[in-house]
Amino acid sequence: MIDVVVDDDLEGIFTPPDHIEEAVLAACQVSGYSGQEPELCIRFASDDEVRQLNATWRNKDKVTDVLSFPEQVAPDFDFEDSLGDIALAVPFIADEAGRLGLPQQDHALHLIVHSTLHLLGFDHIDDSDADEMQELEREAMRLLGLHDPYPLEQKMNPEIL
Repeated sequence: MIDVVVDDDLEGIFTPPDHIEEAVLAACQVSGYSGQEPELCIRFASDDEVRQLNATWRNKDKVTDVLSFPEQVAPDFDFEDSLGDIALAVPFIADEAGRLGLPQQDHALHLIVHSTLHLLGFDHIDDSDADEMQELEREAMRLLGLHDPYPLEQKMNPEIL
């Protein structure tokens, strides 16, 4: 089950992209996820809310496009399909999509794929992990029939992601 929440301040001015569930499932498929139906919450938030979350949880007092919060459960609970939460900064993503020349909805889907992979344990801290994660993102985006999120001339910026 995927819960989608839109910040009250964005109601009426932002519509979540179609195919959110397909993006999550594509990330699960390319990652080798073996669970049943993944459970997570995706929150479309203001830049200020994401900045506050980033400051609280990562000690970085600045807005970023997306944050992933993997599920933290006690070892004796059976929550293998509960992946965690994702928070997307809608205005930041709109600006970022404009700078990259991408449709905002497609860019948001890419960030959902990216964040779902984080929830599944992938990261981009070192170059080999970043290469693996980027290839999984490319594969998931191909499954969705969408653009390559990392064309050759564009290098991944770890500060953005």
